[in-house]
Amino acid sequence: MENLHLIVGLGNPGAEYARTRHNAGFLLVESLAERWRAGWVYEKKFNARVARAESAGVRVLLCEPQTYMNSSGEAVGSLVAFYRVPLARLLVVMDDADLPLGEIRLRPNGSSGGHHGLESIEQHLATRAFARQRIGVGRAAGAREITDYVLGRFSSTEAAVADKVLTVVRDQVECWLADGIQNAMNQFNGNPIDRDSANERKEQ
Repeated sequence: MENLHLIVGLGNPGAEYARTRHNAGFLLVESLAERWRAGWVYEKKFNARVARAESAGVRVLLCEPQTYMNSSGEAVGSLVAFYRVPLARLLVVMDDADLPLGEIRLRPNGSSGGHHGLESIEQHLATRAFARQRIGVGRAAGAREITDYVLGRFSSTEAAVADKVLTVVRDQVECWLADGIQNAMNQFNGNPIDRDSANERKEQ
């Protein structure tokens, strides 16, 4: 479909996973849908929740796979094939435990970094050549096993940081849509909380 961009947020369906660290992708696309006043519907043929919107004259399809994280590629592969979405117009948003809380990183391609949802998408699309937006959630100090941590909910302090970061990521996604990935990377990648703190110190 001409000029259609697909933005996929990764997460797990169900109330027990709502607002957990691993559902950062869901939180981001839900935040975009709210900003763009887009309503969600469940589409059985894709096993995904989708919302249709427009930003800066660009038509956007938001997606939350309902397959559970490790099978996300089933829904994404079906949507890409059905709507004939060029890979340059696909953006996948996910949590990243290897980035500290507050850090965001947009890349045009790359490895999965061990993220099972991203691995599934790469397998179904048979390529890594699509953009991915990583939202840092950090990990427990010294911990190698991160499953319980990422499936846990943000503390109240972390939630306040996460909400600020999601606002910045929304701006970064809109910049990607309007001005391209290079501009979005240059303008937003990094830690927006640290940048705000540095700017406040300069102004004092």
